[in-house]
Amino acid sequence: MTLVQKSILVAFALGGQVYAQSAATPSPAQVAPTASAAPTVTKSYPDFADLVEKASPAVVNIRTTEKVVIRQAQQGFPGLPGLDDDQAEFFRKFFGLPVPNQKQQPVPNKKAPQEEQNRGVGSGFIIEANGYILTNAHVVDGADTIYVTLTDKREFKAKLIGADKRTDVALVKIEATGLPRLMVGDSSRVRVGEWVLAIGSPFGLENTVTAGIVSAKSRDTGDYLPFIQTDVAVNPGNSGGPLINTRGEVIGINSQIFSRSGGYMGISFAIPMDEAMRVSNQLKSSGKVSRGRIGVAIAEVSKELAESLGLGKAKGALVRNVEAGAPADKAGLEAGDVILSFNDRVIDKSTDLPRIVGDTRPGTKAPIQVWRKGAPKDLMITVVDLEPAEKAAAKKSDADGASTSSNSLGIVAADLSDAKRRELSLKGGVEIQSLGDGALARVGARVGDVIVRVGDVDITNLKQFEATLKAIPKNKSVAVFLRRSDTTLVVPVKPAP
Repeated sequence: MTLVQKSILVAFALGGQVYAQSAATPSPAQVAPTASAAPTVTKSYPDFADLVEKASPAVVNIRTTEKVVIRQAQQGFPGLPGLDDDQAEFFRKFFGLPVPNQKQQPVPNKKAPQEEQNRGVGSGFIIEANGYILTNAHVVDGADTIYVTLTDKREFKAKLIGADKRTDVALVKIEATGLPRLMVGDSSRVRVGEWVLAIGSPFGLENTVTAGIVSAKSRDTGDYLPFIQTDVAVNPGNSGGPLINTRGEVIGINSQIFSRSGGYMGISFAIPMDEAMRVSNQLKSSGKVSRGRIGVAIAEVSKELAESLGLGKAKGALVRNVEAGAPADKAGLEAGDVILSFNDRVIDKSTDLPRIVGDTRPGTKAPIQVWRKGAPKDLMITVVDLEPAEKAAAKKSDADGASTSSNSLGIVAADLSDAKRRELSLKGGVEIQSLGDGALARVGARVGDVIVRVGDVDITNLKQFEATLKAIPKNKSVAVFLRRSDTTLVVPVKPAP
């Protein structure tokens, strides 16, 4: 081999770069890599075959039916069967024709005939070998009969143990033993980017397997659920099926999809198993779910609002309203407070509070920390059982304030009338009589709203309100507390100079 040929070989080995060196002299690129060189990364994809073979026998198909009354046609004229009452009356009245056998004589103690019709198809998975199965509440909602089909084609009628619509979790049971079951994993250890798979019955196609990765955690799409978001293909019929990690553990219940077409669009949501098991255990023991309640309406704390309240960082849950007589009212919470922690658990965002309170056993005395007038304040609150309560209808107010005034907020305000004060159970405040295009109008204030606090100052009357506004430094944002019917709004406002 000539020197030229050797040089050509070196050039090919170096990706086409030819060095002006002889083949006998090693070039810098030919020197063995040092220890500091980047290691070679070998990429591989998981093989789900063994995992599916082991897990799929514990996944079931759920078919629901409902009973529908069969409507029977009434006997009518020969050649005109099935006349209803209105039609028969027409012939009798206008043509003088009798209507023989217009109505059948009722048969005593005989119910109207019914037939069973298919209502829907979903999925589920066995969590106990003696026949307990988890699925979605919406899969079995309204069903008269629930049929569970195993992978070996055995079909059972299932009993509904309980369903919780708030979390969309349901527990059913079939009379069987020695069933295959799925191991429950720790959903708090789920990592974004890890591989997961779903097994279910999309469009009735039993034991269909799809795979993907965890796209995000703690997606707030419900009051009590921090969903796991994935890109696993989930379609109608997958509901109630398991989301499984590469260790063969179920970490979630496939529940929802984001879709503009009704089909899969790359985003699906699963109920974390730690949440689902808490619900399941209560359903198994009592058939229902008991949740804590404190009686507040809350809102998110924005960056601007946090700055105006002196928080410095947007965190916590803003109390918009405190229900009269509720635990929050008895504990001393006020509209405008920002709840920073509950039962020693930090509230980072407002959606954390319903979940933490809901997970607290009714009767528990819990410490609660709020931010009020520029400083933290510690309170104690006794949690009660959740009871749905309808808000009272908003009442129209009529004000007959003795005096009015225009100010730097761009409004005309007036002292509260005695009737208004009694109606809203307020000790003080001023009512907005008219709005221009000033600062308050731009943040959504309305005529009839009552200003109850500006910054850290509780408003008692119009004179004190005007003095408070004048004391606000120029170009400084301030939190204004507005009472509207039974709700308190807190808006950051920068008064005009």
